Amino acid sequence: MVAVVAMAGFLVAFFIVLGNSGTNHNANSQTTPPSTATNTATSTTKSPSKFAHRRTYKVKTGDTLGAIAIKTGVSVSTLEDLNPGLDPQGLVAGQKLKLRE
Repeated sequence: MVAVVAMAGFLVAFFIVLGNSGTNHNANSQTTPPSTATNTATSTTKSPSKFAHRRTYKVKTGDTLGAIAIKTGVSVSTLEDLNPGLDPQGLVAGQKLKLRE
């Protein structure tokens, strides 16, 4: 029984760390069970992004680079390339990010 609880704790910690690796520090991903997170990510890719025609994105409170990438359909690496000197850990509400050239 103790081994099962320990394994469950390890898996929860693993998915929290996995969800926070790189630039994704969304508070919702820390509390969302892995199966729900997978379903959410899948459902966001089914519909075209409302940002598909936009050249910039205005950062909102609580945004992370990973969440912005999902919302806009622009990869994290592309966002980083288009916005040199961008600190993914230091996003500020109101800051504008380039989505495309």
